[in-house]
Amino acid sequence: MPGLRGLAWLLALQSLGELLALGWALNLPTDVLLSLAPKSVTAPVAMGIAEKIGGIPALSAVFAVLTGLVGALSGKYLFAAMRLPYSTDGWTARGFALGTAAHGIGAARALQVNADAGAYAGLALGLQVVLASLLMPLLFRLLA
Repeated sequence: MPGLRGLAWLLALQSLGELLALGWALNLPTDVLLSLAPKSVTAPVAMGIAEKIGGIPALSAVFAVLTGLVGALSGKYLFAAMRLPYSTDGWTARGFALGTAAHGIGAARALQVNADAGAYAGLALGLQVVLASLLMPLLFRLLA
């Protein structure tokens, strides 16, 4: 599983980095930008992170739910476009991607489609939540 942990780190940093760059380029207010940062974790965790880093918890929950919905609804089409196979490796990749990007809603959708995908989505969701809740407040404290 060392490869999956590395992938989780990479996806978490990539998601946060591109979001902050986009928000900065659009000149979003600081509190909105800080509320967007924890969008890729479940809503309750996003609210806690937003509170710790100076964002608006309620707005952060809305962004987290929207992220989950978009990820769960678009995953099937993105995976088809990427031609992911319907093999064990394909279900692993689909589940891990949905759990990381679309958190709880994506994990529930992955479980509906395939048990292996659901298991890996749950694993990814757990890793994403732990990493985000520990590292985001630390990162923002260091950058402030």
